[in-house]
Amino acid sequence: MKYLFLAYCFLHLFIISNAQIKPFKFAFISDTHIGSPNGGSEEDLRRTIRDINQMKDIAFVVITGDITELGKDSEIALAKKIFDSLQIPMYIIPGNHDSGWSESGAATFNEIFGSDKFTFSYNGIHFLGCASGPYLRMSDGHIPRDAINWMNTELTKLAPQQPIIFLNHYPIDNSLDNWYDATNALKTRNVIAILCGHGHNNHAMNFEGIPATMGRSNLRAKAAIGGYNIVEVTTDSLLFSERKPGIKTIPVWRKIKIENHHFNKDSVKYERPSYTINDSFPLKIKWRYTSDANIVSTPASNKKIVVFGNSNGLIQAINYNNGNKIWSYTTKGGIYSSPAIQNNKVIVGSSDKQVYCLNSNTGKLIWKFAANAAVLGAPLIENNTVYIGASDHHFYALNINDGKLVWSFDGLNGPVMSLPVIDQEKIIFGSWDNHLYALNKNNGSLIWKWNNGSPIINYSPASCIPVIKDSVVYIVAPDRYLTAINIHTGKTLWRNNESTVRESIGISADGNYVYGKTMNDTIVAFASSPTFQRSAWKMNAGFGYEHVPSMLIEKNGTLFFGTKNGRVYAINTANQSIQWIHKIDNSMVNTVNVVDKNQVIAATMDGKVELIEGF
Repeated sequence: MKYLFLAYCFLHLFIISNAQIKPFKFAFISDTHIGSPNGGSEEDLRRTIRDINQMKDIAFVVITGDITELGKDSEIALAKKIFDSLQIPMYIIPGNHDSGWSESGAATFNEIFGSDKFTFSYNGIHFLGCASGPYLRMSDGHIPRDAINWMNTELTKLAPQQPIIFLNHYPIDNSLDNWYDATNALKTRNVIAILCGHGHNNHAMNFEGIPATMGRSNLRAKAAIGGYNIVEVTTDSLLFSERKPGIKTIPVWRKIKIENHHFNKDSVKYERPSYTINDSFPLKIKWRYTSDANIVSTPASNKKIVVFGNSNGLIQAINYNNGNKIWSYTTKGGIYSSPAIQNNKVIVGSSDKQVYCLNSNTGKLIWKFAANAAVLGAPLIENNTVYIGASDHHFYALNINDGKLVWSFDGLNGPVMSLPVIDQEKIIFGSWDNHLYALNKNNGSLIWKWNNGSPIINYSPASCIPVIKDSVVYIVAPDRYLTAINIHTGKTLWRNNESTVRESIGISADGNYVYGKTMNDTIVAFASSPTFQRSAWKMNAGFGYEHVPSMLIEKNGTLFFGTKNGRVYAINTANQSIQWIHKIDNSMVNTVNVVDKNQVIAATMDGKVELIEGF
């Protein structure tokens, strides 16, 4: 009788839950990629919207990311203008193309579309959607830490039996570095389906027992026209049909049964990140600090404090010795700029269009300088001058004492997102406009600019920090070449793509070797020289597929670098052996701050900061 009673209770709950669902239809669009060179993507979206507008039984539209091609402000504005012609409600989230190269630090998407998240109920089903990156760096997919926190909060507001559909740009699998945070949260509730994009094709999927559907891109690709999906919700099923706008609806290709899920009863052991590598290298972690949002920059330190910013716009200072919070300062935009410290001043840029100077002891504002767009570049301080690039196509020199403008260079055609370097009278940096620039550091005049000959913006030398030795500038870029450039003329001396180094570069302490991190397992060293070089040595470090722009820093014969899966590596350069490996979490490790031969500060995209020592 007991089992019959329990079965009755479960059946009763299922009937009640399904009885709350009233049939309806909605449109499911993904991967519109507005910003095509020939206007094709814009035409495809306009055609889809005209098609939806002539239908009378579509309740609303959901759009699962990659709205634009490069996340440019102009592309987002154009996408919004096209979507404004919809005559029914829409719910939209960004994808990696909207955030990965965003000149605004992903702020413009929120400003124009209102939010990068949504939550609403319709006819008995609750819909929940949030953004995914990575943000301003090449890396694996990543749901922002603040979005994971938001998701947990929103889910706890819902009854355990409430039918939920979750939407994200990425599939909720290991193409996201923190997929397990999302699935762990979703499996606490009755998630009946996940909808995603990213793959550009229709696919039936399943994420740890949660039924899922990947929707096709709205782009036509090689077909005559694009397309999207119509989802029909019945009292017991979700039915997916592909729609060829203005032509026909293809019969149902995917059916998901609506049922009450009890994920806590699932005994399958699913994939989770392993931290067993830390057992092999018992290092001392002096402290660990967890921020409530992403950290996409290198922390600065003066051995009294450690300073960093997060994507919620918070600048935080913690005690160098114990990791306790000392002060914080709130800006109005995400921080993607690596701070710099000199004397009692902290300098950092924000996507709220300001450069901030704070007192390093108190966190009080000393001055701020207003640019005309987000400031995503990292500041470099020399003597009393702060050098920093912004997204308003300007590079600035500021007086460190009062923030007054010393000079500005307005010859850029894209944002600056990295750290410049100085050699004698030249300051050198890359921009997302295909070019590397050399300016006179005293007056901002252009000495030369260099490009690799490709018109593809994504191949710009904009994420690497150049290294210099004996009048030669060395850079790497997503075209996978190591390039040596004459520092006086800006002329190419030689290029080599034998090792497929992407955006991670470094130089030995004596300047004799230039290091690169390849896209698969290998660290490579080239002799620094104005004449063509092949690799002097290669070492298989076993880190697997790799593409994050985390620079390589050598100190006392040890080479330090981070990877996309939360690992920090220390390599003995004399014998090309692994000194140690430490895994912090499963997200991108930013360029590490090597404080001295026995201490490294490392921060991850997921908001973890550690002081590693004892090696």
